[in-house]
Amino acid sequence: MSNGSTFPPPRRPRGAIVLVVLAAVLVAAGAGYLVLRSLRGDGGAPPGAAHPAPSASAGDGDRPDKKDGKGDGSQDSDSGAHSGKGNPHGSLKGKTVLIDPGHNTRNHDHVREIARLVNIGNERKECDTTGTSTDAGYAEASFTLDVARRARTILQHQGATVVFTQDGDRPFGPCVDERAAAGNKAHADAAISIHADGSAVGNRGFHVILPARVTAGAADTSAIVAPSRQLGERVAGRFVAVTGSAPSNYVGGGTGLDVRSDLGGLNLSTVPKVFIECGNMRDPKDAAHLTDAAWRQKAARGISEGITDFLTS
Repeated sequence: MSNGSTFPPPRRPRGAIVLVVLAAVLVAAGAGYLVLRSLRGDGGAPPGAAHPAPSASAGDGDRPDKKDGKGDGSQDSDSGAHSGKGNPHGSLKGKTVLIDPGHNTRNHDHVREIARLVNIGNERKECDTTGTSTDAGYAEASFTLDVARRARTILQHQGATVVFTQDGDRPFGPCVDERAAAGNKAHADAAISIHADGSAVGNRGFHVILPARVTAGAADTSAIVAPSRQLGERVAGRFVAVTGSAPSNYVGGGTGLDVRSDLGGLNLSTVPKVFIECGNMRDPKDAAHLTDAAWRQKAARGISEGITDFLTS
């Protein structure tokens, strides 16, 4: 049979026609569903409904206020909550933190007064010292006060009561025994003394100083040795994480921790307390960090987060 046959085509059964119509209806319905779904979005929200905004990145909030190393930290509003911890505002409510900004910017004008010897329990030492500075003249006392103020802002945002040993409001000092007494009087839950070292070029990194067990004269650190170590370990851990600084390559055997019995601020403390040497001001590479406002904000965050970890663990 050729394609040009004149025979009429065979008639289709009625049932086959019904099936064809039904299939067409189902296809149309499916297409309509897909169109509606595309308008609604993959979550099934009604057309035109807004999708939730993505969560804000925790970020580090390190906005440099100045690049000349002279910021006082008052411009920053960093809450100090770090990724993974989510420390909410008010998590330190009811806690008291003593911050001791090392030295005093005017100590050099009162050499005789700060040279007076005071009893630190196991020996007598100078009331205070002038501290060190970078080769360009940025003073340790300026650094410590700036970082301390930044840390205060962060900790207060967390709800803590923050007590300072000095806030640039004294002609010199206070003496090291007074600095310890301030934390004791405040019944601080944690105390920290902020410093920067003055070692040789090539000596780099930070270290946290922990109190040794000292029981002599007015000094008895027996009750604070263990909690102070816990505080120091947390501060060291967070300082590394936030600043990216390495532990000291010249103190502490790479641990970032050092134990000392010759510091009155530790010997005479009755509350958990540590010192932190944030870097070496005499090394050019460390000095570049210490004089940078953005890095100082990170240092304040690392210190604050370590204290927060200690107080909330």
